Amino acid sequence: MRRPFMDTRQHDSLDGQQYLVLRPTADVAREYERTQARLLEGPGRGLKHPLTGHVTLRGFHEPERRAELASLIRGWAAAQHPIEVIAEAVDAFPAPWQIIIVRLVRTPALVDAYASLTAALSATDIHRLDELDVDDWIFHLSVVYARALDAEAWSGLETAARRDLSPVGEVISDAEFIWYDNGVEHSEIIPLGGTPCG
Repeated sequence: MRRPFMDTRQHDSLDGQQYLVLRPTADVAREYERTQARLLEGPGRGLKHPLTGHVTLRGFHEPERRAELASLIRGWAAAQHPIEVIAEAVDAFPAPWQIIIVRLVRTPALVDAYASLTAALSATDIHRLDELDVDDWIFHLSVVYARALDAEAWSGLETAARRDLSPVGEVISDAEFIWYDNGVEHSEIIPLGGTPCG
């Protein structure tokens, strides 16, 4: 059984939303877990955080058209190659978001996956959440959510967290379609159907 992405205390705020994510399970996941543990044992103690590291490719709000959305995503995934992700730094999204992240390299596979998903969605009226152009999107894994901190506490956490990493990478061969309904997280694992990288 795969570990859920979000704590149950956060599910109500996500109700009716859907996400397409990548779940690292090897070197990137281990670096993420070390980084998160260090922060939660220190300056980030008590803050909300994901239970599992994940790379969000898109968020949606289509509770009435989830089946249609899932079908589109399966078609997109069938044409994708496995996706290389490389962690390069612990960074932060500033106020008002105040999120510590593991920032990823803009690998060709990751950029192409995001861009091709944009192309697949462009012919639809599916409601996307916080969508940005591929050139503006920062690929990342959220580590802790610190919006509750005041400016001084946030500055201290941000300073303690930021650092460069010795780049670590892995290739991810499936995506996950996540949705939240009546306070419950659901997941469908969708294989990426292209020829493996390398």
